[in-house]
Amino acid sequence: MLDGSEVSRLLDILGNRNRRRIIELLRQKPCFVTEISERLVLSPKAVIEHLQMMEREQLLISCQDERRRKYYYLSHNINVIIDLQKQDGVTLSLSDGDKTAKFVGSLLLFRRLIRARDDLLSSLEDLERDIGAKVNEIMRTGSDILTSEKELDIILALSHYNLTLEDLEELSGLSMDELSRILRSLIEKGLVERTDTEYMIRGAHGK
Repeated sequence: MLDGSEVSRLLDILGNRNRRRIIELLRQKPCFVTEISERLVLSPKAVIEHLQMMEREQLLISCQDERRRKYYYLSHNINVIIDLQKQDGVTLSLSDGDKTAKFVGSLLLFRRLIRARDDLLSSLEDLERDIGAKVNEIMRTGSDILTSEKELDIILALSHYNLTLEDLEELSGLSMDELSRILRSLIEKGLVERTDTEYMIRGAHGK
């Protein structure tokens, strides 16, 4: 049983919609940062911040695979039950006409939401195909430029968003020395550049 302060912290965590989405995704299977970022359309930096917060609160546990990618999974089965009890002496009533109008309004809104969802899903399917084709093209053409799969992983991560060295370390699971060496190589090849705090694909300023 959680005490009052623990319940308050848990509600603070679950009060964020994206953290709830991450938890729902991790209910299905363990995931690594880039996978969560792609599935939920969130920046890797935001995903890392949410994961680190939940890991500090011991809601998540992480482990590394053979490629040193850090996987996250739920440390507890999270079930939140809210019990709402009707207050005595308070009654609300609607006429039959009001109930019918409200019901029809709900049905029409539901219809619009379903159609909007179908349109979005169709667009997302097209985007997923385009992204998949582009990834294959990058892997094919990059084989003549990149010298390792680790370089490809870093390039693909930076293709999503500009990232700090700490972000890349979290994403890749590489040691700081190896990561720094790979980034220097990518900079020398003219593929990556850096600002004071972030690394990015060359020419990606403001894009």
